[in-house]
Amino acid sequence: MGSDVRTSTVPRSITRWLLAGGLVFAGVSHLFWARKEFRAQVPTWVPMDADGVVVASGVVEVALGKALVVLPKERRRIGWIVAAFFVAVFPGNVAQWRERRDAFGLTTDRARLVRLWFQPLLVVLALWSTTPPKR
Repeated sequence: MGSDVRTSTVPRSITRWLLAGGLVFAGVSHLFWARKEFRAQVPTWVPMDADGVVVASGVVEVALGKALVVLPKERRRIGWIVAAFFVAVFPGNVAQWRERRDAFGLTTDRARLVRLWFQPLLVVLALWSTTPPKR
């Protein structure tokens, strides 16, 4: 059975590698130096230990970042999973804004609100960078 992986364009590949690197970096920071900051993004209504949520999401981010790079045959599926992950964590970003929680230098309502606009961009980039180019 031959490979069904279509080549990607340079811009898509660069974007995919940047997303992968960002996910791995964020995931590792969840586990080590930024755990307290990430706990500020766990909504108070989540019925689980905030630190457990931070650790679990960090592990998921590292795995997704690696998958974007090492599983080219699953690239499109991984892109959809990464996009879904970005959607799933969005309520945490909204909670940080609504509950006026300072973290990652976001110390004003305006800064926290502006940050919300980047999440849809991440979703779009995850899907675009993992979609094969049209022939």
